[in-house]
Amino acid sequence: MGNEIQTVQISEGVYWVGVVDWNLRDFHGYETPKGGTYNSYLIIDENITLIDTVKAPFFEEMLGRISQIVDPSKIDYIVSNHVEMDHSSSLPAMMEVCPNAKLFCSAKGKKGLFEHYREMGFEKWDIQVVNTGDEISIGKRTLQFIEVVMLHWPDSMHTYLKEDRLLFSNDAFGQHIATSERFEDQVEGVMEDAQIYYANILMPFGKQVLGYAEKIKQMGLKIDMIAPAHGVIWRKEPERIVESYVKWANAEAKPEVLIVYDTMWNSTEIMAKEVLEGVQSAGVDVKLRNLRKNDWSKITKELMDASVIAIGSPTLNNNMFFTVAGFLSYMKGLRPKGKKFFVFGSYGWGGGAVKGIEKELTESGFEIVEPGFQINFRPFEEDRAKCREIGSRLASLAKE
Repeated sequence: MGNEIQTVQISEGVYWVGVVDWNLRDFHGYETPKGGTYNSYLIIDENITLIDTVKAPFFEEMLGRISQIVDPSKIDYIVSNHVEMDHSSSLPAMMEVCPNAKLFCSAKGKKGLFEHYREMGFEKWDIQVVNTGDEISIGKRTLQFIEVVMLHWPDSMHTYLKEDRLLFSNDAFGQHIATSERFEDQVEGVMEDAQIYYANILMPFGKQVLGYAEKIKQMGLKIDMIAPAHGVIWRKEPERIVESYVKWANAEAKPEVLIVYDTMWNSTEIMAKEVLEGVQSAGVDVKLRNLRKNDWSKITKELMDASVIAIGSPTLNNNMFFTVAGFLSYMKGLRPKGKKFFVFGSYGWGGGAVKGIEKELTESGFEIVEPGFQINFRPFEEDRAKCREIGSRLASLAKE
């Protein structure tokens, strides 16, 4: 069953029984070069409880881990924090193993489970809908439920094990990394991985993140450990990741410029490098990212950090280059806040790229700081000098 990674006790009587997807390279359309996990947790108490399941192809592996601890048919309760298939697609098989188990989910979670599994045994499931603040006793311990609407689906909720001060946070506070370790303090660079995860999945929901932070404060929740559905577990000062989410949700950018571009015959690349030189000469941090040579998921994280974004494109078929169009579409869906944009590019006999990008940005409500700059065919010295001047101005804007 592929049980080379054993179960891990994360708290007294609480076990990680999830799976590691070593070969995951794409998730939600963005690259995951480090792989990923689907985390499931088993609580041994008077009522044996399973928190979330895993992606269907990994069901047998999860079941094997549960079997190391308890007969899976003895599970009394299953909590479905989120309907998305990477967490729920093995739920029908799990309900076949323990048909008498009671299933807990939000109201929208029940509706979503029906839409996914109405032909896979849903009508036989004993489902109890829970709301924020609802509690159930599982014996010596208590589960409390917290609805987290649009973090990142309407059905999402968190489950809090009160006596252990342990928060099962599903898709919040996660990362996409495959590792044999289970805790954040055992792995290097997890906070950066968490920011990449936030940037590509949760950035559009900053308002909801801030509302959630306020909600857990009002509820008086004390959290000693956060166990997400992806990645490793936060057991050392878990408030760090909550505070980071609040900072990211507030769009607290750095005085930094990000230059994102693609090029056909190097004209746009020459312009990009001259803009880079202008920013650097003004003493401001800057990053240069070719869209065909860099991981978009990491570019998105860098976009979240930067206060000024310069986008460059050659003209192809009287429009922007296809990779630039794709990146704009991806970025618009993530809705980064508080950014200033500048557009530049090159063309041969018709210059539609700059105009097209500016139109897309304007219609999406982004701020363009000055009219775009484009050159015909190749940039000569006067064009390069102007690009450096533009870089200097963008550096000044980044400092504001």
